[in-house]
Amino acid sequence: MDKEKKKKDKRSSKSDIVTLKKEIGLLSACAIIIGNIIGSGIFISPKGVLEHAGSVGLSLIVWVCGGGICALGSLCYAELGVTIPKSGGDYSYVTEIFGGLVGFLLLWSAVLIMYPTTLAVIALTFSNYVLQPAFPDCLPPYIATRLLATICILFLTWVNCSSVRWATRIQDVFTVGKLLALVLIIVVGLIQIFRGHYDALRPSTAFEFRQDPSVGQIALAFLQASFAYSGWNFLNYVTEEVVEPRKNLPRAIYISIPLVTLVYTMTNIAYFSSMSPEELLASNAVAVTFGEKLLGMFSWVMPISVALSTFGGINGYLFTSSRLCFSGAREGHLPYLLAMIHLKNCTPIPALLVCCFATIVILCIGETHNLINYVSFINYLSYGVTIAGLLYLRKKRPNLVRPIKVSMLVPIAYLVFWAVLLGFSLYSEPVVCGLGMVIMLTGVPVYFVGVHWKDKPKCVYRLVESVTYIGQKVCYVVFPQEDLSETEPLTASKATD
Repeated sequence: MDKEKKKKDKRSSKSDIVTLKKEIGLLSACAIIIGNIIGSGIFISPKGVLEHAGSVGLSLIVWVCGGGICALGSLCYAELGVTIPKSGGDYSYVTEIFGGLVGFLLLWSAVLIMYPTTLAVIALTFSNYVLQPAFPDCLPPYIATRLLATICILFLTWVNCSSVRWATRIQDVFTVGKLLALVLIIVVGLIQIFRGHYDALRPSTAFEFRQDPSVGQIALAFLQASFAYSGWNFLNYVTEEVVEPRKNLPRAIYISIPLVTLVYTMTNIAYFSSMSPEELLASNAVAVTFGEKLLGMFSWVMPISVALSTFGGINGYLFTSSRLCFSGAREGHLPYLLAMIHLKNCTPIPALLVCCFATIVILCIGETHNLINYVSFINYLSYGVTIAGLLYLRKKRPNLVRPIKVSMLVPIAYLVFWAVLLGFSLYSEPVVCGLGMVIMLTGVPVYFVGVHWKDKPKCVYRLVESVTYIGQKVCYVVFPQEDLSETEPLTASKATD
């Protein structure tokens, strides 16, 4: 009886701790990965892949290989995620391995531009597709799309502030919804194939090139496919909220990446069963064109599916990007108020509000697509730096406990692909990549003034304390209590490094 009582007391005391709650099980973990990967990309980007690949056959090979590259990267992130079990993803790993400055530069570019801009683009895609039926003969009004996008962002911010469980349930439901939409496309496409409509897929015609393929064009085709696969690393941003991360983090990766690769490849095969390459290249929204050709009176299903897909994408990006702000503040790289969570709901409300505000500002600026081009280079740069960090950590701390240890060939193969892709990006778009680097490097003086400089005037500290105090009162937040029950065994060393 005494033992049972002690166990109950231990469980109740653990549930009373004010900390990020472990409420993300295996299903929700898979939903976060799949939901963040499958946004509006698969409904729109096949055009770009086909344009650069030059043939149907090569474009399908690019889609399959793109999934394979993501699988390599996600295996590396699985090792890092259970070796350094902190929320924050790339930022937390790079900070731990290379130090504060490199980590801060990734954090600076992500919080300042990358995630707010991505959120704004997805929210605008959502509002455009929702409003399109009301404006069939023209584009929806500029103000209407911005207003609906803002309402969507505000609503999902409120949901994420209210409950982690609500946010993950929304992610689960909308991930299932977008998978069903893609399954509908695949099933309709397979019916077309069984009826004999697969001229574009015959080997004799699938590899007919509109132009001679070059390494540069193939690299750009991979870049287009990689955009559609982006988001595969987002579960690592919420590691501390995953139930049994040692088991569920790698399991979710092993389930989600092959599933997305299969769905993406089959969806493209379905597109080519009903559209010629010329028709696909002429379409600005491939899924909508597909629906108009084959679904008849039910063609409205496609724009609704894209809208639901982007709604789930917004929720996923808000959920994960707020944890990045939270992790940065906990390391002292952002104001400490952003490292606080609600006393009862245990949600990072200040971090969520900052993400919401930054996104609305980007929506008001308007030039979101130009900004996303500048920072996409930084996104891929961060992937490479993080996976290079895995190799460096293997050499620097060989005795660190690694519940998962991938073959050295996996990170090396990923880095070779990454270097080729980045090199051709620099060659093809030097101005865009250069501006991306400039945005990142503006964080250097900010780091030395805001983080590295410790002896600031007392008035600065008093101002920060006042703002923090007011923020705590308004948001009803406190610093989380640390629960070391799962992180200690993972980060312990077998021997002194």
